[in-house]
Amino acid sequence: MRQKDIIVTTLVGWVPLSLGKSLRRLSYRAILSQIGSSVQIQPGVELWHAGGIEVGDKVKLARGVSLRNNGPKSRICLGNGVKLEVGVIIKIHFNGDIDIGNRTYIGPYTCLSGNTIKIGNDCRIASHVGIYANNHNFANSKGTIRGQGNSYKGIVIEDDCWLGSGVKVIDGVTVGRGSVIGAGAVVTKDIPPYSIAVGVPAKVISRRDSIADPT
Repeated sequence: MRQKDIIVTTLVGWVPLSLGKSLRRLSYRAILSQIGSSVQIQPGVELWHAGGIEVGDKVKLARGVSLRNNGPKSRICLGNGVKLEVGVIIKIHFNGDIDIGNRTYIGPYTCLSGNTIKIGNDCRIASHVGIYANNHNFANSKGTIRGQGNSYKGIVIEDDCWLGSGVKVIDGVTVGRGSVIGAGAVVTKDIPPYSIAVGVPAKVISRRDSIADPT
């Protein structure tokens, strides 16, 4: 199946302009598990094991997006209206699920990596964000870190969250619905719904429902 992915993406993956978009939309139906209507895929998008990738309606994948589905039973699902900007990498390590909810935007050069990541509907993920749903084991000081494998807990980012540029989210964390995470913050613990959190490590400094509405 990987060979089929390579052949199809090589033949049509770099065709420019509207012709290329049309060819990719038609050709990728042969390799993707699902592809909706009005999908726009720019040149240079990378697909690994596309049979485990689902793409909803009106999805936009910019140049250099990489969807790396490494497990035979794993799944990457992009909901309706999802937009992935230039250089976004989504990578499943083994068998797992990465789900991106409807109308969610993911900014340039953001990386999602691990086995289980769920991002809700209407989220705004800025550029250079790292969402890492895995950790290296290192308890044995006499062995190499590489040889001790990884642990996987999973990350959940609920609906209507905004993560500023450069935010890092660590494995095992849930960011509650409607929360805002300030630029450069490192989220190491759960964030309650409708919180505003900043810093390293991220700490809640306010709540959205405590801010006066200027309108």
